[in-house]
Amino acid sequence: MAPKSSRALKNSVSNQSGQNVDGHSIQNEILLGLPKNECDALFSNLEFIQLRIHDELQEMGEPIKYAYFVNSGLASILTVMEDGKSVEVGLAGKEGFVGVPLAAGFSTSPTRVVTQVEGDAFRVSAADLRDVLCRCPQLEKQLHRFSQALGLQATQVAACNRLHEVEARLARWLLMSQDRIGSDVVPLTQEFLAHMLGTRRASVTVAAGILQKAGLITYERGKVTILNRGRLENAACECYEVMTKMSRNWQNESR
Repeated sequence: MAPKSSRALKNSVSNQSGQNVDGHSIQNEILLGLPKNECDALFSNLEFIQLRIHDELQEMGEPIKYAYFVNSGLASILTVMEDGKSVEVGLAGKEGFVGVPLAAGFSTSPTRVVTQVEGDAFRVSAADLRDVLCRCPQLEKQLHRFSQALGLQATQVAACNRLHEVEARLARWLLMSQDRIGSDVVPLTQEFLAHMLGTRRASVTVAAGILQKAGLITYERGKVTILNRGRLENAACECYEVMTKMSRNWQNESR
């Protein structure tokens, strides 16, 4: 399913120094951090779109047609096996970007990217992004930095899925999702969670039950509500703290 688009933002850059473009509020942290001259170069190429759950933004092994600055909601980055089974290797929310290979000069996606929590994004064609990057060094730097963040996620999640119990992995995943969507309520299904954690639906049910019995979450059909974030952090495996600490260190180093 393709994302639902609004009209393109052509000739609508008058508010690039503020918090919205063409009436659409900018929440994406990469866009908010750009200098004015780079906003002028990029924003006229953006198209505001709605992201519906399960929208496919990129397909593994296929040419990348568009890149997305996620504005709200959550995108899941999946590695897909030959038999169709998949596991999540990364998340992108309002801090990030979908289409990282384009920043390195590549045109094919190594992963499948789907909308996990509905929201919206600013979309730019691959061709327009390549053209803009030549004139936008700060944008290029921010995309490379986000690429490093995704690499950190992928390596830590690989270790996490192999070494840690499902309930600890679920707690880690819920914290990562909450960080990106800014809500205590995370809409999802057991099937989707099983894909995210690389395990069986039955295991997800058991893990969610353990966290719910401990009073950390409530789990109803189609959504998880976080009741006590502090205790959920204690229940999570070390991977959440490792990724959070490294991301914070990188932010300090880049100032």
